[in-house]
Amino acid sequence: MSHPEVDDQMDLRGTPCPLNFVRTKLRLQKMPPGALLEVWLDPGEPIEQVPDSLRMAGYEIEQIIDQGDFFALKIRRPASEWAEC
Repeated sequence: MSHPEVDDQMDLRGTPCPLNFVRTKLRLQKMPPGALLEVWLDPGEPIEQVPDSLRMAGYEIEQIIDQGDFFALKIRRPASEWAEC
């Protein structure tokens, strides 16, 4: 099976925590339900914290890809609105 196409992409390399989480969540909230967002994050605290924070907020992490000097995180906005509460 091929990797799903992303609907939008953000490069947040160099963006500190928690600002990278906030920007990711705001972008996801503007996307239609079921849309897929790819976010590029630095190693260390960003890739350790952002996926867990997004899961706790109700978003589905579909894939984390180690690109060597950064990570590509693919997040699906839920089809239901419960994650927006």
